[in-house]
Amino acid sequence: MDRKEFVMARKRLGKTQKQMANLLGTSVKAVSSYEQGWRAVPAHVERQIYFLISSKRGIAENVDPCWVVKNCPEERRKCCPAWEFNAGKLCWFISGTICECNERKNWTEKIKICKNCRVLGSLLKAG
Repeated sequence: MDRKEFVMARKRLGKTQKQMANLLGTSVKAVSSYEQGWRAVPAHVERQIYFLISSKRGIAENVDPCWVVKNCPEERRKCCPAWEFNAGKLCWFISGTICECNERKNWTEKIKICKNCRVLGSLLKAG
């Protein structure tokens, strides 16, 4: 998440920098640093922001679970934590999911794929 995405997310949530710092369990200085681009937004903060946006929007009520969206065969579903925990609309939140037939080793790699998927992508569209 870059600084512009962070600012847009904060505004979508309707929060001041101080309110955002409280939500994220960090300092106002950290929030300001993310917005100025002086500090990179940590993965756990980015993940929490997407969770807050999804919760506010109703966790993609109009989107099918990821295994339907990706048309995953049963053998792949059984190996995926999103299927195991029946979290097909929160698959982007869970590490170790098997998107595009591969486990993603880190958040940066995973979120690039997730942002282009209908499951998370629908939440991130303006609205």
